[in-house]
Amino acid sequence: MAKLAYVFASLLVLIGMIWMGQGSGYFPYPAESFMIDQTPWIYWGALAVAAGVLLFVITRNARGRSR
Repeated sequence: MAKLAYVFASLLVLIGMIWMGQGSGYFPYPAESFMIDQTPWIYWGALAVAAGVLLFVITRNARGRSR
């Protein structure tokens, strides 16, 4: 179960970074994306990254307690 949580946390961080990159215009792919240069996507991406990091920390702490 912990491996699944780590995979999900990693995906959240990766997706959040992509959203932040598109929202800021640093990652304009695909060129016709509605997310490019749209500030709200920077905030949504930061929220996804924070959720991924939080999930990673919670999973790590829960695994440490169960041993």
